[in-house]
Amino acid sequence: MKKVQRYFLNYEFSKNAKVQKIKNLNSLTFILNEKKNYEINKFFYKQIGKDHFWRDRLVWTDKQWLKYSSNPLLDTWTLKDNNNDLIGYYEIERHENKEFELINMGILSEHRSKGLGSLLLSHVINESFKNKACKVWVHTCSLDHKFALANYLSKGFKLFKKEQIDFVA
Repeated sequence: MKKVQRYFLNYEFSKNAKVQKIKNLNSLTFILNEKKNYEINKFFYKQIGKDHFWRDRLVWTDKQWLKYSSNPLLDTWTLKDNNNDLIGYYEIERHENKEFELINMGILSEHRSKGLGSLLLSHVINESFKNKACKVWVHTCSLDHKFALANYLSKGFKLFKKEQIDFVA
C-alpha cells in the first residue's frame, strides 16, 4: 500500500486575473471535440493515465464512454501541433452553480517537460471565463505529473483541502 497526497484546488475569478496570457501558440491549435467523439477521451485517458495510475475508467465499455463524453455539460479540448499530431487534452464539466470542474488534463509522454501543461491550464482558465464560470476546481495528487501541483498554484489556483490516502498500486 502506498501513501498518496491528494490536493483540492480552486480558481476563483473574483480573486484572480480574468485572462491568462497564452505563449508558444505558433504551431499549436486547441480544438473542441464538438462531435463528442468518445474515442478521443478514451485514448487520452489510457495513454496519459498509464503513467499516473488512472484506472477507474479502464473497465468502461464503449457504451459507457459514449454516455460520458456525450454529456452536454462536458467539454473535451485537444491540443495539436501543426502536423495535426495530438499533444494533450482536458475535460471540463460545467455545473449549474457556474462552477466548472476540471476532470482530467494531461500531455502525452513524448511532449512532456516543454511547458505545454501550463499552456493547457491557461486555456482552461480562459475558456472558463468566456463561459461565465465563477470558479474552476480540480483534484490532483502525488501520483500525477511531478509539476502538476506547482502548475495549478502558479496560475492562481488555491489549495483548500489536502489529505493523505492509502493507494493500492
